[in-house]
Amino acid sequence: MILQYWFMFPIAVLIATVAMASGVGGATFFAPLLIIALRFPPEVAIGMGLITEVFGFASGLYAYARKRLIDYRLGISLLAATIPMALFGTWVAGWASPDVLKTILGVGLFAIALSFLRAPEHKDIVRMDVAIQTEYGGDLAETHLITADGEDIYYKVCNRTEGRLIAGVGGLFVGLISTGLGELGEYFLLQRCRVPSRVSVATSVFVVALTALSASIGHFARFVQVGGDVLLTVLHVVIFTVPGVILGAQLGSRVASSIPQRVLERGLGILFIVVAILTLGEVVL
Repeated sequence: MILQYWFMFPIAVLIATVAMASGVGGATFFAPLLIIALRFPPEVAIGMGLITEVFGFASGLYAYARKRLIDYRLGISLLAATIPMALFGTWVAGWASPDVLKTILGVGLFAIALSFLRAPEHKDIVRMDVAIQTEYGGDLAETHLITADGEDIYYKVCNRTEGRLIAGVGGLFVGLISTGLGELGEYFLLQRCRVPSRVSVATSVFVVALTALSASIGHFARFVQVGGDVLLTVLHVVIFTVPGVILGAQLGSRVASSIPQRVLERGLGILFIVVAILTLGEVVL
């Protein structure tokens, strides 16, 4: 029945709200939920999570584009690595065994949890931004962005090759388990590539959104090829999750300003540890 998964609409609203407030891709929440709670095969759950995530990210991408915080030249150079690797990961996910995918997803969730628990505090990010402006602003700057508010942001992108390699690994994980690129990208753009924090976040959203779109097209093409009950099930789920994430993405920006970021990060770190244990428990048991 087409209304069988109606309950995914409010769940999608909640997930998208938390995802947008925290900067985590919605598929990071959806894939484990669909695997553990609804017992979907991992490759189907991962594909559905990515298809849903694309619509949630589109809202955030539009907001950052309006603020003119996206470094498109840097983003396109990273996409040259992430999109091919994401498509390769999608292909691997199509023939990998369910237990292998669950294991990789569980380990990936542990890594994401640790990234939240070890995330730098706001004062440290501010200090890094000041250091970037001091080191690479002015005459040494290669990039000059003018935001919608008229603010000038100067910087020089460092360690470009390292950034592409890390982005490529993140793209592989997006195609394989639907998550990992955003969490890797923001950290390395700020810490290693020396891109100011606001531009790092906005550019990361741009890269993740287009990479997830590519990977979701790959997964959906496989669903169409398989056809039958698999394709119908995917369609019956996404007709509720897609409107849910579009609404939740709008709510997330308001929630982000009302919850201390550190509290949100610690809470999500603990949550992902629990989910990772449950996901790996599916393999062991």
